[in-house]
Amino acid sequence: MDQGRLQPALLGGLVIGVLSALPLVSAGNCCCCLWIVAGGMLAVYLRQQNSPYGVDASEGALVGLLAGLFGGIIGVLLSIPLDMMLGPVQRRLMERVIMSNPDISGDARDMLQRFASPGALVMKLIFGVITGAVFGMLGGLLGVAVFKKNGPPPAPGRVDILPPE
Repeated sequence: MDQGRLQPALLGGLVIGVLSALPLVSAGNCCCCLWIVAGGMLAVYLRQQNSPYGVDASEGALVGLLAGLFGGIIGVLLSIPLDMMLGPVQRRLMERVIMSNPDISGDARDMLQRFASPGALVMKLIFGVITGAVFGMLGGLLGVAVFKKNGPPPAPGRVDILPPE
């Protein structure tokens, strides 16, 4: 994988993962996956800064997709210690919700109790990676449109050798 893509994708994924794992801040993802789209846009912005030419839509989609994948994994890894600290509080809250609402069906009770199980971590990882990939890619495409660099694209088939920085 190209080093020019990897670093921006990792930084965008770090933003996605950290903001998605924090308890109150993660509520921003309820608004059209805000942090995931923002991380994809950040990855494209950083990629754009490292490139002498404008980043095209396919490059932006790829960098955003990678940022979303990294963000999904980082978010789940960061949420493990947070869930360990806040897990007992969340379980007590769920128990109070179940006890205060006798009209909740047995299926809904089972679902709420399984929400805190270890299997939920695997489901969270799968959901986080898929959601991160899709919305990170959309953020990457949006980043290409917002951070468009003016200038001629490279000629087809031409390879530029840039001096090391």
